[in-house]
Amino acid sequence: MSSELEQPFINELHEEDDEARDWDLLIAFNELRHREKIQGSKKVAQTWRMKERMKTVSVALVLCLNVGVDPPDVVKTSPCARLECWIDPLSSQKALEAIGANLQKQYERWQPRARYKQSLDPTVDEVKKLCSSLRRNAKEERVLFHYNGHGVPKPTVNGEIWVFNKSYTQYIPLSVYDLQTWMGSPSIYVYDCSNAGIIIELFRQFSLQRESELESALNGSTPRFGSPAPAVSSVRNCIQLAACGASELLPMNPELPADLFTSCLTTPIRIALKWYVLQNTGRLVPNITLDLVDKVPGQLNDRRTMLGELNWIFTAITDTIAWNTLPRELFQKLFRQDLLVASLFRNFLLAERIMRSYNCTPMSSPRLPPTYQHPMWQAWDLALDICLRQLPTLLEDENAQFHHSPFFTEQLTAFQVWLSYGSEKRNPPEQLPIVLQVLLSQVHRLRALDLLGRFLDLGPWAVSLALSVGIFPYVLKLLQSSARELRPLLVFIWAKILSVDSSCQTDLVKDNGHKYFLSVLADPYMPAEHRTMAAFVLAMIVNDYKQGQDAALQGNVISNCLEQLSDPSASLRQWLALCLGKVWSNFDNARWCGVRDRAHEKLYVLLNDPSPEVRASAVFALGTFISVTDRSDQANNIDLGVGMMLASVGNDGSSLVRKEVVVALSSLVQQFESQFTNVVVQWMEEEKQKEKSAAVTGEVPAIQPSITNSIGGSFTSNDSFSGESSTVRRTHSSSTLAGTTFSSVYMTVWKVLVQLALGPHKEVADMAKQIVNTLKLKATLSARPTHVMQNSKACYSAPSSPSNTAPIHGTPPHNQFHEEHLTPGPTMKRDFSSPHLSGKANSYTSPHPRAKKLLSDKNSAMIHEEKEEEPRNLRQTSVTTEFFEWSCRHFAQPLMRLSEEQDPESSSHHKREFRFLRNNNVRQDAREEQLRAGFNRLDVEVFVNKNQGIPAVIKFHPYEGHVAVADKDGICFWDWEQGTKVNYIYNENLKNTKITAMDFINPHDESLLLCGTDDGSVRIWRNYLSEGYDGKELVSAFQAINDLIPTVRRAGLVLDWEQESGMLLASGDVRIIRIWDSQRETKVQDIPTGAESCVTSLASDSFGRSLLIAGCGDGTVRLFDRRLAPSECRVMTLREHNRWVVKVHLQKGSEGKIVSASNAGDVRFWDPRFTESVRTLNLTQGVTALEIHKHADVLACGSPNQFIGVYNTSGDNLSTIKYHEGFLGQRIGAASCLAFHPYKVKLAAGSTDSFISVYSTPVKRS
Repeated sequence: MSSELEQPFINELHEEDDEARDWDLLIAFNELRHREKIQGSKKVAQTWRMKERMKTVSVALVLCLNVGVDPPDVVKTSPCARLECWIDPLSSQKALEAIGANLQKQYERWQPRARYKQSLDPTVDEVKKLCSSLRRNAKEERVLFHYNGHGVPKPTVNGEIWVFNKSYTQYIPLSVYDLQTWMGSPSIYVYDCSNAGIIIELFRQFSLQRESELESALNGSTPRFGSPAPAVSSVRNCIQLAACGASELLPMNPELPADLFTSCLTTPIRIALKWYVLQNTGRLVPNITLDLVDKVPGQLNDRRTMLGELNWIFTAITDTIAWNTLPRELFQKLFRQDLLVASLFRNFLLAERIMRSYNCTPMSSPRLPPTYQHPMWQAWDLALDICLRQLPTLLEDENAQFHHSPFFTEQLTAFQVWLSYGSEKRNPPEQLPIVLQVLLSQVHRLRALDLLGRFLDLGPWAVSLALSVGIFPYVLKLLQSSARELRPLLVFIWAKILSVDSSCQTDLVKDNGHKYFLSVLADPYMPAEHRTMAAFVLAMIVNDYKQGQDAALQGNVISNCLEQLSDPSASLRQWLALCLGKVWSNFDNARWCGVRDRAHEKLYVLLNDPSPEVRASAVFALGTFISVTDRSDQANNIDLGVGMMLASVGNDGSSLVRKEVVVALSSLVQQFESQFTNVVVQWMEEEKQKEKSAAVTGEVPAIQPSITNSIGGSFTSNDSFSGESSTVRRTHSSSTLAGTTFSSVYMTVWKVLVQLALGPHKEVADMAKQIVNTLKLKATLSARPTHVMQNSKACYSAPSSPSNTAPIHGTPPHNQFHEEHLTPGPTMKRDFSSPHLSGKANSYTSPHPRAKKLLSDKNSAMIHEEKEEEPRNLRQTSVTTEFFEWSCRHFAQPLMRLSEEQDPESSSHHKREFRFLRNNNVRQDAREEQLRAGFNRLDVEVFVNKNQGIPAVIKFHPYEGHVAVADKDGICFWDWEQGTKVNYIYNENLKNTKITAMDFINPHDESLLLCGTDDGSVRIWRNYLSEGYDGKELVSAFQAINDLIPTVRRAGLVLDWEQESGMLLASGDVRIIRIWDSQRETKVQDIPTGAESCVTSLASDSFGRSLLIAGCGDGTVRLFDRRLAPSECRVMTLREHNRWVVKVHLQKGSEGKIVSASNAGDVRFWDPRFTESVRTLNLTQGVTALEIHKHADVLACGSPNQFIGVYNTSGDNLSTIKYHEGFLGQRIGAASCLAFHPYKVKLAAGSTDSFISVYSTPVKRS
């Protein structure tokens, strides 16, 4: 005997440090698809888009100056302000006309296309005629009424302004009420006169009066003066700007223009420069005079010049002040609806600042909050300082160069600082409107787009803010740019916008913006990340939008997508498939274009993709590829070929994929509804015949194949269990179904739907049941009037060539059917097997025995009660998912920010740090205990309680103080340290099935619970300790094994979870060992065992990832090398056991030995290099359960004779446990399951009398 066998486990203690550290360990089933519901974002109503854009198309300029004559109620100072529109009225005889012309030019600067009409010193009739004419021509657009009353008395308290009589000998009052009538709505009024505020208040009163008159008119009474009653909206859709308050006079400072308010509204830069000099705040530029500021060089519309740059800065600052001060709705109305209105209100903010310094308070309706002290005005003053200090030099030296203001650079830096600390909970960044302005500049555009993208990445709220500030037209215009450096930024920004507001698709198509993204997608030099975003944008453009589909199809979107399906980026492959699926959804032109490009064949490759999201996207695209309208021979062939390929992924490990398979197959069933109904009739008749034959022969349903195979097809010993039979063999003929009859396609798809309806994932099963139940109802009702012929060929109505017969997609009348008939009733239990598909048309084995079929006689009786009802059309049985919307949600979430798991400052990262520290402490604390285990008693009962059911599997959590105990239907969790019950959850397995395997996934982090049942299904639960039935969450569920063989003694499902590699090994009552990859959620490999009996225990080398050990029911222990081909991977068979192997164990470390034990009580140690055991222990006769500690020199075996023996690996008996502790300790029951704590030397035992106990070594006394 070799010396290293003396202490086979102690060596492991020194190898503990070699285990993968917790930080490096895989965290399985932790992707977004596992952690969140597959549903789209909640759609928030977007308010940024104006319901109606408005335009001021007519402007009435009413000037009542009466040059040379002062109004009687105003005493002017001497000297006094005289300039009107920067013209001295006394300078010439035609000064009035010049002033009118100048005012028109000043307004044309803001709205050049409007229709302007001047009325100089008018009469009442002239004003009436002017206003009525402009309203008539403007129709529903806005009209502006500008009133200068510097030459007439102040407005009256009765709401009257003054004009003249024809001979200019009298002032004639003009009622604002009448003005409202003539102007109509929508309108904007500008009052530049003293006491102007009184008009605003009376205007509101007249509006209320008009509304009451309107109500009276609607009730049959006559309005005042018989004038027509306007719509209610007309009196509320008027805007007013007044120069001062109700009791205030206009400034008379001779250094100011008389029409200071008008100057602020129409020539803001000029008046701002003059006021800057008058305020004497420009000590940095002492040489600037009033005459000098009139010589500022440049043009207002040329941002490269000083004057243009000042105008640009002014626009940015006033926009910013308004956006940060006004309510969003009011900002949209005043600053984004009408260009002229927006300009006037921007300038009104300046008027408030300037005129308040002269004791005037400009007023407006709607009323604005005070803005004259906003901090951004200081930025404006600084910009004036910096620009004007250069003015003398520029005027003196023609070659002097103008140095641009650092304003925009500094504001972008401020925005960047906000982004470093910004969140939804903080106030929005003040600089956002400035970023919009900077997009106009080529100098700052790249940086501005980068910062804008970072802002949009903060979340949907940031996108909504950016849209509300008016970013949309700017980024839409930029799509016309050919600059390559802007492409990544613009694609990112548009992906963000469309993820929040999909209605922008219409604007993109209208402006040919889709071509930009088509070019990005086709650009091989663009990174995959940006091509993915381009594919997403295109998918959103074509999503349920016919014009978008047309435009994208003309841009060769299909060929562009197909060419890149093999790209290494999984996200790109996913969005290419989703884009294709949306392009040809309900659009036959795109579908036939896809047929010509063999798109469906190219998508078949993605059905085997490593990424579940890509596989689901491929299924989605193939599902929408099924034709909705075209029923030609070629279309039928293609659709059925697609159906066969979709059926082949019905057993995918990801519920995400299986849901899409159900939806896709439902489309196929809808198109061939009558054919599927006939197939179901035939299938149901075959099932009845099998039931009858089983009843005649008297065979037991649990073993007799024809009864247990609830779908059809019986098991024979010649059937292959290589795993290929668990799915439909893939038919790579695309356009036609060579060698396959239509009827076999219908039957294959039907059986896959039944299989999905019986699956372990409730959501998938419920979706499939809708289709299955509807088809069964149709089949039952259609079979009632006529006798179903026994000839199977006659039962399939689908001919081999559909074109030879009349159309076959007709359906019965669309009578509504009660919802309860479409779902299983009280008598319809989920106790059916997962069907098994083979490539043969009618070969369909049901591996696990079931007592009932999906359509039992009771259910048939239930259906027959509704004798007058017809089944609903399948098109009314809507089966949908939100996979596409859920995929879109990814782009609405932050993409640049570190995830919670990666962010070292996040709370989840701190919690993980705590857990890993705790884990390390548990391992360290257990080491001394492990060293003493080989010669210590292990019989101190530290916990005992009665479980809810007979324990079948028991497991310690490695790091937390609870133990999981599985009975037939559920799992109970006990805190063995505190002695309390924590929770009980139901596994939701089918009736007549039981839990046979259980383990903890990610025990080092946030644990998940893995449960396997003897029908081959696996369920993974989260939040299993949360109380209540709604606490637990199903993370994933799939059919790990399909082909379980009914035998007298059954092992059920045997699982071995490898945390290090994320692999799940599954076997049991089958002839294969199936390896599942939890990351890919796919079957990696099927290893044939070569045994004629079931697999009872599995062990693997999770570090080397090559050695696999299986204990079998015939006593053999079989070793496999996963690296070899399936036919060659069995490298050794150990045959010294003669009976059922209850346990195989592989010691950790490079020289780890294999330990195996049979229920005869013999424990054998093997060196993997030899076929003979190197050591044997004969412990006890008859073993019901045996467990070996992973790290300590101890093993335990349970006997049917009601005792548990604890031994070291030398065979020394350390303890024999026969009684529960206590004065009247009763005899323990026969052990049904045992488990050691992975680190501590603790033994958990479950017995057939439902008691569970935890035993420990003697506690050290201090």
